[in-house]
Amino acid sequence: MKLVFKNIDKDGSGSIALIPEESEDIWHAYNLISEGDSVTASTVRKVQTESSTGSSTSNRVRTTLTISVETIDFDTQACVLRLKGRNIVENQYVKMGAYHTLDLELNRKFTLHKPLWDSVALERVEMACDPAASADVAAVVMQEGLAHVCLITPSMTLVRSKIDVTIPRKRKGFVQQHEKGLNKFYDAVMQGILRHIDFSIVKCVIIASPGFVKDQFFDYMMQQAIKTDNKLLIENKSKFLLVKASSGFKHSLKEVLQEPAVMNKISDTKAASEVKLLESFYTMLQLEPAKAFYGKKHVERANEAMAIETLMISDKLFRCQDIQMRKEYVSLVDSVRENGGDVRIFSSMHVSGEQLDQLTGIAAILRFPMPELEDSDGAESDSDSD
Repeated sequence: MKLVFKNIDKDGSGSIALIPEESEDIWHAYNLISEGDSVTASTVRKVQTESSTGSSTSNRVRTTLTISVETIDFDTQACVLRLKGRNIVENQYVKMGAYHTLDLELNRKFTLHKPLWDSVALERVEMACDPAASADVAAVVMQEGLAHVCLITPSMTLVRSKIDVTIPRKRKGFVQQHEKGLNKFYDAVMQGILRHIDFSIVKCVIIASPGFVKDQFFDYMMQQAIKTDNKLLIENKSKFLLVKASSGFKHSLKEVLQEPAVMNKISDTKAASEVKLLESFYTMLQLEPAKAFYGKKHVERANEAMAIETLMISDKLFRCQDIQMRKEYVSLVDSVRENGGDVRIFSSMHVSGEQLDQLTGIAAILRFPMPELEDSDGAESDSDSD
């Protein structure tokens, strides 16, 4: 993401102009824009003109509109952000107050005006504009006949390609058919890797599968690379990492990212640190439950006692329509930081973020045990049942 200008007043209101340069940036924009904000961007509008003879013609014109955002729709597959709202600035083609939908596109500038830029929104801008943040990982989770080629970016897991090939079963005297099907499948996966993985950015390509599928596929791919003199695959051979997975479905990525070999290889990426942190939270929950809590009420009470060492919070919570609720989460994040705690904002588009969302989207590891919080839980549920 490229920052064009930043103009924020002392009271926290102001505008920031940004240019999204890759699909990841559209996701950041989705997390930045809230209902009630105003967005200025270039758009195409259909305009009807009537000639003096009464015949009308319609032309598509490009114009710059400013709308007050009412609905936000993020298409994860196409990585397009659609904003719908009323026009609030005089325009020769669009009446004041008329509805229009803006599509935020790659490499097109947009200006976002907020009545209040809070710390979480400003941090998101900083993170989006940091070029070092895109230290990326690719993964291929596969089983016989099914594979998912995924890109694990700092903010989300994107399935770039799903390969589904029917492979004839191994039957006596028909082994050839089975092998032909397997080769066809391996070839499709290899093409998927070449098409969707940019080896100049990706540091590590994980190939995961149950059994020996990954090994057979890797051998096939390397043989083909030598046969066709594919320098890209040959030169990047060391980036491939073969690990075990329970299936070829996307959810297997969670266990794949926990593998120690994978952790070492991708230790400097955000995805790995989130998985690690969540893992230590679950361990704490089992061994020392008085030092691990989730749910807004418990976490807030732990924060009042300045007990939070690490706060884990899902970015989903900052997208809530309730402005008051967002303010509460933002002030909780600020308060934890003021008390010397560490705050990690998890992406709901990551496997780890999906897991955190199942735990209410907010959890904390404490500096010291607070058994009274556990007791209060029991007391509250007793009083509820009365």
